[in-house]
Amino acid sequence: MTGYLHARYADSLRQVGVPRLLPRSAGWVLERAIPGAADRDAMGCYPLFACQDWSALAADVAELGQDLVCLSLVADPFGGYDVADLQRVFRDVCVPFKHHFVVDLRRSPRSFVSAHHRRNVARAARAVDVDLCSDPAAHAAEWVDLYGNLIDRHRIAGISAFSPAALTEQLSVPGLSMFRAVHRAETVGIALWYVHGEVAAYHLGACSERGYALGASFVLFAYAIECFSRRLAWLNLGAGAGVRPDPVDGLSRFKRGWSTGTRPAYFCGAVLDRGRYRALARDPDVAATSYFPAYRRGEFR
Repeated sequence: MTGYLHARYADSLRQVGVPRLLPRSAGWVLERAIPGAADRDAMGCYPLFACQDWSALAADVAELGQDLVCLSLVADPFGGYDVADLQRVFRDVCVPFKHHFVVDLRRSPRSFVSAHHRRNVARAARAVDVDLCSDPAAHAAEWVDLYGNLIDRHRIAGISAFSPAALTEQLSVPGLSMFRAVHRAETVGIALWYVHGEVAAYHLGACSERGYALGASFVLFAYAIECFSRRLAWLNLGAGAGVRPDPVDGLSRFKRGWSTGTRPAYFCGAVLDRGRYRALARDPDVAATSYFPAYRRGEFR
């Protein structure tokens, strides 16, 4: 178990909910108290739900119905399932949520990295060096500072505004690769990836203001692609920012310039206790929403 499948990653999200192992599929969800009620529901770990045996997920979800109102999650685009399998498990909601930019590492970067990105890599490489850190925890303080700068810069709030404790704990999750950008002995950028099987998922990245000015993000990605191409088959770069990403926003343009294509990530929802779900969603304004679960509408704004 590595990356998003590992217990340590789920435990790093305990401020969101109580980690609960699904014993048959070997995936993790987060149990949460429902505001204003004595009930609980669960969500998949952020940003993706991953499990070891997708064929066993149906039995795990059925068992959750003994004490939870509902379950919602975003399925790993590289999970071992067919969409029809997901639809049978999640009969209430199973829809494409975001399209993740992906990289087929069997191809040469020269065939897919955009000319714009190649120019920025060449320029940034004159000022920035990148290394693959052998001891990520040794750079925890630097990482927390850089991510704090990202939060301030983009006014990040909610579940993706990881606490310093969570950011530090995630550095000890098996499967982590940390790439560090250095300018004149100063760490100006860090990118984190989680490797599982033949896929590396881009987890988080952040730079100092100097790092952004120097284009450190470009050399961080270029170096990661070079390293991973020696031993992996795919990269999952994730999607653009926001619940409904703008295809022309800065993050989407950045990721598209590295990618060879996209894969859909499906948002899935299952009502486990219909009586309690109807009672919680009985408000007319709540009942009219397409958000799932309806009674948590607006929770991540």
